[in-house]
Amino acid sequence: MKKISFIITLATAILLVQCSGDNNAIQKDTTGQHADEHANVNTATLTAEQIKSIGIETGSIEQKQLTASLKANGVLQVPNQNKASINSVYRGVVKSLLVQPGNTVVKGQVIATIANPEFIQAQEEYLSINARMVLAQQEYDRQKELNQGNAGALKNLQAAEVELRTLHTRKASLQQQIGLMGIDPATLSNNRLVSVLSVRSPIGGVVSNVMVKMGSYVDVSTAIAEIVDNSQLHLDLFVYEKDLPRLKNNQTIHFTLTNNPGKEYDAEIYSLGSSFEGESKAVTVHARVKSSKTGLIDGMSITAVISLEQVTVPAVPSEAIVTFQGQDYIFVETDKHAEEEHHREVTDEAAHTAAEPRHHQGKEKTTTGSVTFERVAVAKGTSDVGFTEITLLKKIPADAKIVTKGAFFVLAKMTNAGEHED
Repeated sequence: MKKISFIITLATAILLVQCSGDNNAIQKDTTGQHADEHANVNTATLTAEQIKSIGIETGSIEQKQLTASLKANGVLQVPNQNKASINSVYRGVVKSLLVQPGNTVVKGQVIATIANPEFIQAQEEYLSINARMVLAQQEYDRQKELNQGNAGALKNLQAAEVELRTLHTRKASLQQQIGLMGIDPATLSNNRLVSVLSVRSPIGGVVSNVMVKMGSYVDVSTAIAEIVDNSQLHLDLFVYEKDLPRLKNNQTIHFTLTNNPGKEYDAEIYSLGSSFEGESKAVTVHARVKSSKTGLIDGMSITAVISLEQVTVPAVPSEAIVTFQGQDYIFVETDKHAEEEHHREVTDEAAHTAAEPRHHQGKEKTTTGSVTFERVAVAKGTSDVGFTEITLLKKIPADAKIVTKGAFFVLAKMTNAGEHED
């Protein structure tokens, strides 16, 4: 009787152990699924083969001496002494136009001619005054001789002297008038009078506008053309009051055209403004354009970067930084041994699941030779010579390895893995 009771008790114990084993297997399987569902979406694991084929390289965060910079907006300007609005000193009718917008002219070049019969009157008077001066000189000499012999009245001598001086003054005035016409008085004669005046450019440069046409009537208030000399083109930058102490003469500026940022130009500060622009708190900073001025025009808007002092900051290669959903990141290589230990525990738990079919066990992934990278948020700073200053938004080990080349592919791997998990 005792033997039968022992057998029953043993059978009951075996049955309880089997049920307990099945429950543990189910619980472990559920735990495994739960762990998979909560995998770290901020990491990406790549095999050694993937790392090699993509060309991923790692390095460390370096202390780099970068040149800090200040961004500013501005406009290209030509000084007023290098701009010309050309007018005719005398009124008349435009007989010819010799330039058009875009033409390059040199100083003294004829750009138009003006015709007016009145021009001849001054030349005619100038030629006739020479004969009158000869007679006036003779009369003065005669009166002077008579006065010395007490044979003439003093007032006649004085009148002759006044007449001679008046004619000299009038001749000098006519010479100036004819010179303003662009005519050399010495070349005039009775058979050679000029009725068409040449209008010349006072500076060399490029014709920016022509305001008249053939047959137009012009006077001293009518502008015929405008010329701009871009050789003295400079920048007017607008810098806020708080940044002004950081600037000084001879600082280097790199700038691009706002509407065409593809090409970069160089300039150098030569003057700091001493007053605010209008109601704003911006001060004008003037800089000379040092590089080629080809393609630059007066009035163009520009975006400039002003080089400041050099500072030593933590920096990484610029291509090591990726942007995802508006945030900048770098990828840090995590502890390989910890990752492998984690995967080994998961594998061991799965191996103890008695209910799992053997053909599923054959498909178990291995992490041998793989590397896991974690993305870490950063804030970007100064960029120079291919490196960018960063501020870590999460603490990492001082000797941590980061992805310096191929970070974009790691990001793609991570985002693709996140989509599959979802």
